[in-house]
Amino acid sequence: MPTRSPSRKRLKDPKGGLTEAGRKWFHEKEGANLKPGVKGKADTPEKLRRKGSFLRRHFTHPRGPMVDDQGEPTRLALSARAWGEPVPRDTAGAKRLAAKGAKLLERYHATQERAKPAAKRSGAKKTRTAVAARRATTAKKRAPTAARKTATRKRTKKA
Repeated sequence: MPTRSPSRKRLKDPKGGLTEAGRKWFHEKEGANLKPGVKGKADTPEKLRRKGSFLRRHFTHPRGPMVDDQGEPTRLALSARAWGEPVPRDTAGAKRLAAKGAKLLERYHATQERAKPAAKRSGAKKTRTAVAARRATTAKKRAPTAARKTATRKRTKKA
């Protein structure tokens, strides 16, 4: 079995994730634009989106065990460390990371919603004329049944 030359750079970080050389190799080979994991606090929308997507994608339905036969963490579990998260020891730990990813993505979507102009937001306040027009159309649709109920009530009271 041939051995690797000592001058060859490592592509995989032994602590989890890829090294800079590994990201460069994937860029040259496949054109991938890989970035290092978000280790610190996810305080910008881009960091929220990236970290949340990573945690949800890798730990909602893990593709393998978190520890190997010797009790050492697998590459999948070590990938959490590359993103500044604790290394999960079991599926419960993976589910906690997935839940954290979901919360980060919710925060990201909330920031995107706030960034939209008020007129384009889904829950934005409407102008008075728009509200009045909507009420008028719904009142026309409801008028016949409302009138029937009122007439029925009046007849029952007289009897």
